[in-house]
Amino acid sequence: MRSGSTGKVLGHRVMAPSTLGTFLRAFTFGHVRQLDRVLSEALGRAWKAGAGPGEGRLVIDVDSFVGEVHGRLKQGAAYGYTKLLGYHPLLASRADTGEVLHVRNRKGSANTQRGVIRFAQELVARVRRAGAEGEILLRADSGFWNAKLFAWLRSERIAYSIGVKLQKPVREAIEAIAEDAWTTLADYPDTGEAQIAETTLHTERLIVRRVRTFEAQGELYPDWRYFAFATNRSESIELVEAEHRDHAIVETHISDLKDGALAHFPSGQFNANSAWCVIACLAHNLARWSAIIGLPDQPRRAGRTFRRRYLRMPGRLTRTARQWTLHLPKRWPWRDAFAAALALIRAIPAFP
Repeated sequence: MRSGSTGKVLGHRVMAPSTLGTFLRAFTFGHVRQLDRVLSEALGRAWKAGAGPGEGRLVIDVDSFVGEVHGRLKQGAAYGYTKLLGYHPLLASRADTGEVLHVRNRKGSANTQRGVIRFAQELVARVRRAGAEGEILLRADSGFWNAKLFAWLRSERIAYSIGVKLQKPVREAIEAIAEDAWTTLADYPDTGEAQIAETTLHTERLIVRRVRTFEAQGELYPDWRYFAFATNRSESIELVEAEHRDHAIVETHISDLKDGALAHFPSGQFNANSAWCVIACLAHNLARWSAIIGLPDQPRRAGRTFRRRYLRMPGRLTRTARQWTLHLPKRWPWRDAFAAALALIRAIPAFP
């Protein structure tokens, strides 16, 4: 970014990293919220340009992760349930594309579900404002088990499947399931066995999966291990359970972010790091939208692969007869795909 004629492309001189740090350290919580509005506005424009679900189904995965930091002078950093020093952001991502729909940085000691109801309210309002007109399914793990959240999602007619912890009432409900009510999953590996069944818990539909392994390592867990989640969906148990297991895809989205800008939180100020978190998600989304709109027929690639193929390439600018020319590497394998994607993106009408 600081070599050649990069300033000619950006339209302004290239700033030093320390200048960016000084800029971010001036941010207040209100400025971070304004930057969050930029993420929301960019989402709406990208979806209107063809990246959105439209009238189709929108599956959202909500999760939290630990952004590890080093040093004791990081404001807001603390030790959480992972025993690692860092922050504990909330994240909502779109299951099929990996784009970040909403993010909120929190102190490292924050409980997993702290602020999740307000977060979900802002999230649903944002995607509907951006153009999501079809069914919305929200998935989360047991850290977000919250009766008030369930009630609000039902009032908004949002489908959900959220894990529940194996507390005493849940265990009692599972133990009451008849043995002949369990159905064996045919697609489970031969090294083990998995069965599913359903019951109710405080009027909530409760779907339970139990697993055990046959390998030598399985002797550590000779009995069944249970995993349960609550849902308001009415489809078949096999479909609902399989789609809930797909919630694990959110870990890939988090990994993509940590492989990029969120590999670290560079500032000692909490608001600066919160702004950095939103900027990182915006940069992540720009790459995702470029792939969705510019390369619609290609399979989804990991963020690292997309950056290596299409963004991290050497090039130089030359000026001849008052015309700027961008020279790219010869025998570049993805030249045609890059040119096709650029043509599609350039054809998007400008927004007022």
